[in-house]
Amino acid sequence: MIGKYRWTICALLFFATTVNYLDRQVLSLLHTQLEEEFSWTNSDYANITAAFQFVYALSMLFAGRIIDHLGTKWGYVIAIVVWSLGAILHAEAIYVGEVTTRLFALVGIGGLSVSVVGFIISRAVLAVGEAGNFPAAIKATAAYFPKEERSLATGIFNSGANVGAILAPLTVPWIAKVWGWEMAFILVGAIGFVWMGFWLLLYEKPEEQKRLSVEELAYIQKDTYIERNIPVEKSENAMSWMQLFSYKQTWAFAFGKFMTDGVWWFFLFWLPSYLKAQYGMNSTEIMLPLAVLYSMTMLGSIGGGWFPAYFLKKGYNAYEGRMRAMFAIALFPLVVLLAQPLGGYSYWIPVFLIGIGASAHQAWSANIFTTVSDMFPKRAIGSVVGIGGMAGGIGGVVVSKVGGALFDYYKTLGSIQTGYTIMFTFCALAYIIAWIVMKMLVPKMKLIS
Repeated sequence: MIGKYRWTICALLFFATTVNYLDRQVLSLLHTQLEEEFSWTNSDYANITAAFQFVYALSMLFAGRIIDHLGTKWGYVIAIVVWSLGAILHAEAIYVGEVTTRLFALVGIGGLSVSVVGFIISRAVLAVGEAGNFPAAIKATAAYFPKEERSLATGIFNSGANVGAILAPLTVPWIAKVWGWEMAFILVGAIGFVWMGFWLLLYEKPEEQKRLSVEELAYIQKDTYIERNIPVEKSENAMSWMQLFSYKQTWAFAFGKFMTDGVWWFFLFWLPSYLKAQYGMNSTEIMLPLAVLYSMTMLGSIGGGWFPAYFLKKGYNAYEGRMRAMFAIALFPLVVLLAQPLGGYSYWIPVFLIGIGASAHQAWSANIFTTVSDMFPKRAIGSVVGIGGMAGGIGGVVVSKVGGALFDYYKTLGSIQTGYTIMFTFCALAYIIAWIVMKMLVPKMKLIS
């Protein structure tokens, strides 16, 4: 009996990721209500979401670096405090916008929308904090799990994104209807502080964790530094960015994130608007389709985390097994190509097809994150995840801005469905393209020492 405390840590990471996605999805679920209240265009909303993604991208680069220096425990605390305050700040977005536009007016910059500016600033604060979630979670997973369990643990905690995406449409519209949209941001944002208390109580480095048995610690660390032949005491300093950017492994991970993260952002931020634009559904009516769709993605996240074990048991090394699994996963999003052609029969057809694509993304995500801990030493994991996260955020900005421009253009032509067809085509093909380039950059596993 080696003990199971490492799964308690996985549960903490799961709940943190759930809160992370609850906070970021509130805006998309209130989009239609806020759009009517503040007369936003699709481009206005795209600017707000793109601001989040742009700040998130830049912050990811530094968040991973900071977490490598501060350590997982306190890096995570700082991250969740900032993002919870940012989520709550949305309730005062109009006041923030008024103050900011007055300051801009003093330097001769006028004509800005108070609501758009206020929400952009609130989203920016949220983005700075949320950027710390995945570098910290991946680093904690690498610390508490041996290689053979990391993709499964990553898939489990990453499924928190899906739980957050399920809970949000079931709760946020109801809170907004009963107490107003401001209270929806406040109540959801405050949950992060509850999680922080459990994190401070339960998390320590494995070597300092009193709740961890000697047998479990030995199991966790059985492959630590063996392949790299690096003494533990000499591996504490983070690797420099110049070092990391010199490796093809870094570029492979970054490109994979750049191509595919934008797909998830698009589904997360635009699906409520898609159901309204194409099927005339309101915020209450979209609750069930979104809950069903994101329930499907939970299976993809956990199943995708388990899938590489099939190849590892056949004798493939960690990277080769994961890449084989990722190739199979990359084929599933191709069904999204049928979402628009078959969408005329029922809105449930695109919901299920997009659900398959979103499930594949979560399976892909569980594995692409783990390729970092397969090949890089633990002292570099946060920084590399941050670099990839920045690339993924930039990809998200591009997808959001292009989507908003397409939807406004085709809306004027009375054919917004064409805009969604173009975007769904990209979403379907992104994973195959990403896999091919990643395989070209890193054909075989090569450890970074």
